[in-house]
Amino acid sequence: MAEAITPRSQDFAQWYNEIVRRAELADYTPVRGCMVIRPYGYALWENIQAALDRRFKETGHQNAYFPLFIPYSFIEKESEHIEGFSPQLAVVTHGGGERLEEPLVVRPTSETIIGHLYAKWIKSYRDLPLLINQWANVVRWELRPRLFLRTTEFLWQEGHTAHATAEEAEEEARRMLDVYADFAEKEAAIPVIKGRKSESEKFPGAVHSYTIEAMMGDRKALQMGTSHNLGQNFSRAFGIRYLDRNNRLQYCWTTSWGVSTRLVGAVVMVHGDDQGLILPPRLAPIQVVIVPIYKEEGERAAVLDFAHRVAGLLQGRVRLRVDDRDEYTAGWKFNEWELRGVPLRIEVGPREVAGEEAMLARRDVPGQAGKWTLPVEGLLEGVSRALEDIQESLFKRALRFREEHTHRPEGWEEFVAAVEDGFALAPWCGDAGCEKAIQEETKATNRCLPLEAEPLSGGERCVRCGRPAQELALFSRAY
Repeated sequence: MAEAITPRSQDFAQWYNEIVRRAELADYTPVRGCMVIRPYGYALWENIQAALDRRFKETGHQNAYFPLFIPYSFIEKESEHIEGFSPQLAVVTHGGGERLEEPLVVRPTSETIIGHLYAKWIKSYRDLPLLINQWANVVRWELRPRLFLRTTEFLWQEGHTAHATAEEAEEEARRMLDVYADFAEKEAAIPVIKGRKSESEKFPGAVHSYTIEAMMGDRKALQMGTSHNLGQNFSRAFGIRYLDRNNRLQYCWTTSWGVSTRLVGAVVMVHGDDQGLILPPRLAPIQVVIVPIYKEEGERAAVLDFAHRVAGLLQGRVRLRVDDRDEYTAGWKFNEWELRGVPLRIEVGPREVAGEEAMLARRDVPGQAGKWTLPVEGLLEGVSRALEDIQESLFKRALRFREEHTHRPEGWEEFVAAVEDGFALAPWCGDAGCEKAIQEETKATNRCLPLEAEPLSGGERCVRCGRPAQELALFSRAY
């Protein structure tokens, strides 16, 4: 099955599209820019949801749901917000066969409608903090769609919180950035760089925007999640106020933060190879596939019985499937499950039945190097250990790849070469014009100002213009 897949090194974009469709994660629809998420892809998204939702609730957030349609006047209330989103808006002008008195915007994000409702719900300091998240779909008119990465409609979560002080709002924005980073590294096995967005790259209407950035398999950056300190911008626009302990009326400080089905694309692009997906075990819809192997009909019953016995030892402890389809050969099944990225394959045939053992094969280690046998009585422990090792190995491999392609250029020529190869950590003057010129000349954007980078010593010069540097910035070509 994998023989016709375009190699990553030949055409990464084509490889990505082929993998997503042939592994049955998603497909195109008649509506330009919109995709259907197929059951296998949706199962992966459900595991992403579950891992994130658990973290949200552990940090005190509750889920709710807000309307898909937003009055256009709400979008206009925050001037920076409307300016930033206007090119992407889908606007409804008719409903029920009649022209609407006021156009409705199909939700691009929910700060405005939630701000309106928070103004109704919040009256006193006793109502704060208000910590709400919603799992929803949003629509942003996309000119250059790509499955999972950029689609007109996509699924996501968006958290919206209100606080009594600026310090609490900033703490919340940074806390949720840490939650995203923890998920990315521990569940998706993707190393990320946490950073603050520059003024020109921040979310429309935010005071500060924070991001986690990751390097994909083609050495481009992907923004995997963002968290925004909105200050009092939306509170003032929508009248979100509370009576403090001294009975004085104050404006709230708000935040918003979100990740989307783009995370599915990230998992594909970071870990996949020329044979297909390689899924981190903690997110994989199927962690273990058991493939019975027999050549003669007389072997079939004993092998199948043994395969289901092996499954019984693992049932409830791992997500598994017994592939007992008769219409396909064992080799065909191997290729299919490799394409789908199942982390661990267990092969059982007459030899394994006789020896009370199983042959295991890791998806992330090709060929005989990734195979070994285990006795049945130690199978559960061995499988659990193998899955944890695969999870850790995928993270280490991705981190090593990022480190190999991250550079500290000392001049413009080195900078140009660095962004050709991957990430460039470079001193920057902080000027938006210089930032724009870098993008025009190299196609690299300012991904973030890394939060954990060593501070500048004071004598550095901007990598492009030579003026005194204000920040150390991460530049890269990006999705």
